[in-house]
Amino acid sequence: MGTVQYIAKIFVLLALITVMVFGGLMWFDYLGVIELKKQLAPVYRLVGLQPQTGITASADNPFTADLDDDRLAKRLEALNVRDEELSKREADISAQEALNEQVARELEERRVSQDEKERTFEGERNKYNERSANVEQNARNLTGMAPQNAVNIMLAMDDQNVIDILRKTEEIAKAENASSMVAYWLSLMPAERAATIQRKMLERPAAQN
Repeated sequence: MGTVQYIAKIFVLLALITVMVFGGLMWFDYLGVIELKKQLAPVYRLVGLQPQTGITASADNPFTADLDDDRLAKRLEALNVRDEELSKREADISAQEALNEQVARELEERRVSQDEKERTFEGERNKYNERSANVEQNARNLTGMAPQNAVNIMLAMDDQNVIDILRKTEEIAKAENASSMVAYWLSLMPAERAATIQRKMLERPAAQN
């Protein structure tokens, strides 16, 4: 009798385990966690249940979400946000490049302008140095001539050239600690021309063109 009871208990436990296993499988399949609809369809019909056949919401399952559509929508939204960020970044980069190009053009224009000014200044300085050298050479040449011959040459010049030569002659004489010919040359010139030259020398004491 004890053996029969023991076997009966084992049978009951096995039956209970079987029911629990099938019940768990049916529940997970019903929730859509696992896919056993075809295998468990007879059992569903036996107990009067309608298995979960998809993840799309329906009248029988009003709280079921369409997970695929939701994920797709989120991905599309993320892509749109990313596209907007890239578009904004591209616009910012384009604007910065345009600004850099404008600054580069302005710097280049300033450089060209500065180069032109330096060339102009260099040209003017060369002209001045060349004229100054010519004036000095003329002053030395005239100083070495007979006074009347030197005066005759200066009388053929315009007033400013005569003034420059006279000033350079004074400068050379002072530097070499020698006597200047300027006063004597002026005395040999016609009085009116000599007066005009001296007046201009007083009016523009530093003029040397």
